[in-house]
Amino acid sequence: MRKKLSVYGISLACTAFLVAGCAGDKSALKSESAPVAVTEAPAGKEVAATPVEQPKPAPAASTSPDDAVAKIGSTVITRKELDRAFTVLVAQNRIQPGSTPEAIKEAQKAALDQLIFADLLYQQGLLSPPADLDKQVEFKMSQNKAKFGSPAEFEAALKESGVTEQELVEISRKDIVISSYIETKIVPAITVTDEEIKKFYEDNKAGLAEEPQVKASHILIGVDAAATPEVKAKAKEKAEAILKELKGGKDFAAAAKDDSTCPSKEQGGDLGFFGKGQMVPAFEQAAFALKPGEISEVVETQFGYHIIKLTEKKEATPPDFNEIKEKIAVFLKGQKTQKAVFDYVTKLRQETKVEILL
Repeated sequence: MRKKLSVYGISLACTAFLVAGCAGDKSALKSESAPVAVTEAPAGKEVAATPVEQPKPAPAASTSPDDAVAKIGSTVITRKELDRAFTVLVAQNRIQPGSTPEAIKEAQKAALDQLIFADLLYQQGLLSPPADLDKQVEFKMSQNKAKFGSPAEFEAALKESGVTEQELVEISRKDIVISSYIETKIVPAITVTDEEIKKFYEDNKAGLAEEPQVKASHILIGVDAAATPEVKAKAKEKAEAILKELKGGKDFAAAAKDDSTCPSKEQGGDLGFFGKGQMVPAFEQAAFALKPGEISEVVETQFGYHIIKLTEKKEATPPDFNEIKEKIAVFLKGQKTQKAVFDYVTKLRQETKVEILL
């Protein structure tokens, strides 16, 4: 698979939320590690990806890539920069333009707003840049090049991305300056109190709860879904006979070892804990309907006929406050940082001469 060059880093990523807003995602707090929301397909299920055709920037009156589309003080944003930012932001789903020319122009305006916000931060950052800025840029470029097997591959990636090496140097410089400015000038002033953390926990306790889980064992009399009605009837008859023995007092684990066709028979049919979406619907519905210690009737799925015994149930319970306290603090600080950057750059824009030339 061909490697691709990341054209815009923090200069767009750190300002993408500025136009979009500062909503935040509480689901990230459920993660075991850093606050990153991850969605996985349930075991045994497929997720179909729907390809989305990315709209192209609307044609401008002038097509020269060097044409100015905006001026921030004495700094110029060119048509090439806007088109490149538009493409990146659409690919990242940070902006979602419609198909009409008017909708695409609105999306272009959103991309231009983010470029303006980034440039305003950059200009402030240049007033007190990192002392080792040149070394950081050099290191960043070496990292970019190290991702490719040869200089030729790197050049091909540059060409595909529509940037020159010097332009990538400048983009990397801007990323570093903006990131440094936010981290050194804005973040240190952001504080989150214990009272705020506790209030967030109490207000969102239900939403932070882990999903309910059950622990169950089963006995499977396996039969192919394409089997004849006679074969299926015989398998069901056997399952009904086993169920009768269980109701008569036979040990469930022993019955599983004797008759189940599932590999779990070696553990007495024990399937361990599972949540909703991990088992086929008929099995899941039957298992979650049971109380601990109860045994189901015969349940039919595409795998055959099951007898399920529920051994334990975990209700949806919120995590302990002390376990999630630090994650909440990080989450709230991130929200406050977003708002602080937004407010600061909004003020800068009001104080700076900004000309839109689209």
